[in-house]
Amino acid sequence: MSDSSPLRLASYNIRAGLGSDLRRDPLRVLSAISALEADVVVLQEADFRLGPRPSALPRDRIESETGLRPLPVARNTVSLGWHGIAVLARPDLTAHQINRYPLPGLEPRGAVAVDLPGLRVVGVHLGLLRHSRRRQLDCIRDALDALPPLPTVILGDFNEWSRKVGLGRLAQRYRIVTPGRTYPSTLPLGALDRVAHCAALDIRVLALPRKENSRHPSDHLPILAEVHRAGRPQPRQPQR
Repeated sequence: MSDSSPLRLASYNIRAGLGSDLRRDPLRVLSAISALEADVVVLQEADFRLGPRPSALPRDRIESETGLRPLPVARNTVSLGWHGIAVLARPDLTAHQINRYPLPGLEPRGAVAVDLPGLRVVGVHLGLLRHSRRRQLDCIRDALDALPPLPTVILGDFNEWSRKVGLGRLAQRYRIVTPGRTYPSTLPLGALDRVAHCAALDIRVLALPRKENSRHPSDHLPILAEVHRAGRPQPRQPQR
């Protein structure tokens, strides 16, 4: 990411393609991802949970449907991600380094850090229990502290319903941005999906594309943001 070229980042828990109408339609998910017009998309639940955890999305259709390519986050040939976390990026954005972190807790969880040109993108999907989430945030914070310095943004499903408590361990190092309510997608009540960023960056939350019907590709709504170098003038958001 250059000083003059901000990136559009998105995060989306796709529930393995199972929509709000309980119909599994991976092409509908790809259409929703395409509509975001993002440079980088971090996905959660991009793989099925059982067996070798095969991808929930058709790998051979991702680029043609979205213009994005999966980065090599998976550790096998059938999964799209690591613990269900996948990262799609513009074809010209290559990963210089990928670090995968298993997270502590009662259920299998993970985080992945992808180093792109000038930016580290970290995808997370935290546990359902606050006690586990706190341990997981400690793990993520310590792991990122051990990496070479790079402007860092963290996106994903934090699974934290409170806007006041529960994420303090991450707030020690990063500013946490809550774009809005994202769960459940049909009547959003919980702001579970969030963005955190270091002091070297500024984040501008972007509006989501309008939907034409009430059916959603997942039980979560995506979040969309633009990341800038700190101190760079940002365009004014249109009045709504």
